[in-house]
Amino acid sequence: MSTTRDPKLTLAEALDELGMSRAAFYRLRARGKAPRLLKLPNGQIRIRRSDLDSWWDTCEVSAC
Repeated sequence: MSTTRDPKLTLAEALDELGMSRAAFYRLRARGKAPRLLKLPNGQIRIRRSDLDSWWDTCEVSAC
C-alpha cells in the first residue's frame, strides 16, 4: 500500500494562496475561524494542505 504524506505549507505560502495579510490571518485565528495549524518547536507555523482545503470548503457560499 502506498502512502502519501500530506504536504505542509509555510504560513507565507498559505497567505500567498489565500491572498491575505498576516494581520488578517491572525485576526481570523483569534476568532477561531482560521484553518488548523501546526506549531513547530522553533515557533514556526505550518498548515497541512488537507486542512487548508477543508477550510476553503467551509468558506463556500451557495448562491440562491
